[in-house]
Amino acid sequence: MILKTIIVEDEQTSREILKNYLGKYCPTVEVVGEAENIDEAMVLIRNNELDLVFLDVEMPYGSGFDLLEKLGNTTFEVVFVTAYNQYAIDALNNHASYYLLKPISIDELIKAVDYVTTLRSKESELQNVGLVPKIKVNEGKITIPTQDGFEVLEMKDIMYCKADDNYTEIFLENKHKKLVSKTLKYFEDILKESGFARIHKSYLVNVSYIISYKKGKGGTVSLSNGKELSVSASKKADFLSYFK
Repeated sequence: MILKTIIVEDEQTSREILKNYLGKYCPTVEVVGEAENIDEAMVLIRNNELDLVFLDVEMPYGSGFDLLEKLGNTTFEVVFVTAYNQYAIDALNNHASYYLLKPISIDELIKAVDYVTTLRSKESELQNVGLVPKIKVNEGKITIPTQDGFEVLEMKDIMYCKADDNYTEIFLENKHKKLVSKTLKYFEDILKESGFARIHKSYLVNVSYIISYKKGKGGTVSLSNGKELSVSASKKADFLSYFK
């Protein structure tokens, strides 16, 4: 699979180094353009069907984050490139698929390209077939605590769970909702072997209720009740692996 790519970086030397690394070590990457600021990047993005953007964080007249905010929803993957480690969390929160620290490690660059290739290949594969979950939801039950005891829920009736600080909101197929004094991680540990995918830091979803997936910064899934939920870039690979 060929990944059509642009490099957005204000330093010419850094652009040349990255381009040379890609040409030598990542033969599946085709660099179709370079930009030294976000205005130039906007033009390239609008004029090309891209799979991947290597994006510097700090640039004159606007950061990489500013570029993504201006673009809104996108269909390409983003690999942030930065000299500052504190940007790592911001990068993931802004739906970057990967981030690379300067000076760029060739091994890490290859890992980033392999990761994006896996994502794009899986998305392309699933685009042409029906979504069939690899894991069927078990006909099991879970208990949730109440003030005076506990309540029993059927796993198959849970559509998705949403984090609310140290609480979790459980949304049921019958449109009822339960607020439980347990973290989302608690329910992820219980339900992950029963067809529930963690698609975002805030969402755990019963894959049986997913009817469509749209590519984007991280992507979105639509559920059978019409609800749309975000998929974070850091969770996308795990989510796509639930389908065959």
